[in-house]
Amino acid sequence: MQIHPHSDFNHNRDRREQGLQNLLDRLVISIERNELVRQTTNQLRKSLQVDRVVLYYFYGQWQGQVTFESLSSQEYSILGSTGPDDCFNNEYAALYLAGRVKAIADIELEPIESCHRDFLCSMQVRANLVAPIVIPRGLWGLLAAHHCQGPHDWSSSDIEMIQAGAQILATDRNILES
Repeated sequence: MQIHPHSDFNHNRDRREQGLQNLLDRLVISIERNELVRQTTNQLRKSLQVDRVVLYYFYGQWQGQVTFESLSSQEYSILGSTGPDDCFNNEYAALYLAGRVKAIADIELEPIESCHRDFLCSMQVRANLVAPIVIPRGLWGLLAAHHCQGPHDWSSSDIEMIQAGAQILATDRNILES
């Protein structure tokens, strides 16, 4: 049996190069996905004329956090916020999985669960418009528009806009692969 020292070297080099290529591919997917989310949230905030639009990403079974936000003012930042553990449950998830879009013009007047109202108040939300981002394997996230300075009446075109934004994200190949 002959040992070829160069074959081991070439094999290790090929493995390193493949590993680097895989890392580069994942980085490109991440950058493209992040840019699409950034553009979508910025456009929605401007079009809806609200204080904040966020992407709430589910990283576990109904557990998630705000991973992107577009703000009218830095004082409205909630980046990294997580939802109330006991409030978002299978019942709410099922509604969003079915495509529910929820528009609340004034959280002080809307008949909602107290934990939901408290959660929204803690984030300075006065009006809320939420659309699900549903991909083939389930509920990936929520796209939410928040108005913080006062009530906000949501028009049918506002609802269509946020649904369109959620659909763009739900069908993007970079999100489907994440």
